[in-house]
Amino acid sequence: MTRIHTEEQDEEQDTFKPLSADQVAELRKSQPLLSVWRVVGVQVLLGLLVAVLVWVLSGSVVAVYSALYGALAVILPAALFARGLTSRVSALNVGAAVFGFFLWEMVKIGLTVAMLFAAPRLVSDLSWPAMLAGLVVTMKVYWVALGFRKVFYPVSPT
Repeated sequence: MTRIHTEEQDEEQDTFKPLSADQVAELRKSQPLLSVWRVVGVQVLLGLLVAVLVWVLSGSVVAVYSALYGALAVILPAALFARGLTSRVSALNVGAAVFGFFLWEMVKIGLTVAMLFAAPRLVSDLSWPAMLAGLVVTMKVYWVALGFRKVFYPVSPT
């Protein structure tokens, strides 16, 4: 397939200038990387907070266990995913990093689904609303991480 280049595309290619090392350093300071372990830590805190809230609202120990199990169904696969992404194998080259990301994402989804299927057998008298509350709240931490930069993207003062 042949592509037809317009004059605008030629001008865009001519105006591209690579960044200098100082410009790259400034860009990295203004946009630091997201720590996956920090996200998992906040998921643990919010899972515990949901369990306490369920305890206060319901007073039922079974509901608390259900909420904790729902949170654990997100936290455990997320921790496994974070471990896989931060391993040395993922840092070898770009291809290994991309393959590792997709592999560990599939493992994370599979483990979460397996834990949800096992929930009625593992938690006696499972409270579905409490479990779903723990599951949803801890799962939404990913979206919160995008919004609250100061919590998830600490910038060291220089």
